[in-house]
Amino acid sequence: MTATLEQREPTPTISVSARAPRSAHDRSAGRRPGMRILVTGILVVVAVYFLVPVYWVVVAATKTTQDLFATNGFWFAGDFALWHNLTEVLTYDGGIFLRWFLNSVIYAGVGALLATYFAAAGGYALAKYEFRGRGFVFGLVLGGVLVPGTATALPLFLLFSDLGLANTYWAVLLPSLVSPFGLFLCRIYADATVDGALLEAARLDGAGELRIFHTVGLRILTPALVTVFLFQLVGIWNNYFLPLVMLSDDRLYPITLGLNTWRSQTDRLPEFYELTTGGVLLSVIPLAIAMIVLQRFWRGGLTEGAVK
Repeated sequence: MTATLEQREPTPTISVSARAPRSAHDRSAGRRPGMRILVTGILVVVAVYFLVPVYWVVVAATKTTQDLFATNGFWFAGDFALWHNLTEVLTYDGGIFLRWFLNSVIYAGVGALLATYFAAAGGYALAKYEFRGRGFVFGLVLGGVLVPGTATALPLFLLFSDLGLANTYWAVLLPSLVSPFGLFLCRIYADATVDGALLEAARLDGAGELRIFHTVGLRILTPALVTVFLFQLVGIWNNYFLPLVMLSDDRLYPITLGLNTWRSQTDRLPEFYELTTGGVLLSVIPLAIAMIVLQRFWRGGLTEGAVK
């Protein structure tokens, strides 16, 4: 027998680097230059959209009425009148602006705090308790999210008029205690984060349902509560139509309605431009402070659970 030698093709070699799996921390695939430029450009446009009005308010608050119309709207004038304008805002008509500011703090602060608590309690109950009609109640909440506040202002006015509550603090405060979106958010968040085993362990230790909610549920729901509080705070602070319908006494006005009253007088009294721009600048400061103070809780809630 004659042995035949088979010629074999050389086996291709694969480098170790080619076979090695991509590191879990390697993000080079998501760092394409084109995508980074696109995302950065979108973020810049969004930032400009939100920051330019704030910048204009700051610049306008430093000008007199004459400079407001005679100079570039996006740059400061030679006469820096910020402190004069703010002084006029705080002292005009016996300090009525301070009264409006205090009213807004009451409406927005108390309303947002209580609305957040009620939303947390309702969302926690819908997520963690089985009872008849739970799905129907949650459907009503979803329906409430879709109803704009302007559609309910007139019915609320007629109701509060019959109860004798129109043109009072309660006429603005009571509707602010209801937040369908907040209840919806708390229900979803509680269902995803509050472990039923943890609640059973608390019950075995002898804790009541209210104590479990306040000591366990609220702590776990903190990121969602901060989100609801911020949304409700901004919504009530900027609310204009409901106070316009409910209130006739200018001593009860929130800051939005009061500033609009000043703005409506600018046609015959141009000096009200200085009052309006200075008042607008002061009105955005509390919201900015609230966002800066609470953003760490908000950011932590948005990223919680993303990495285990």
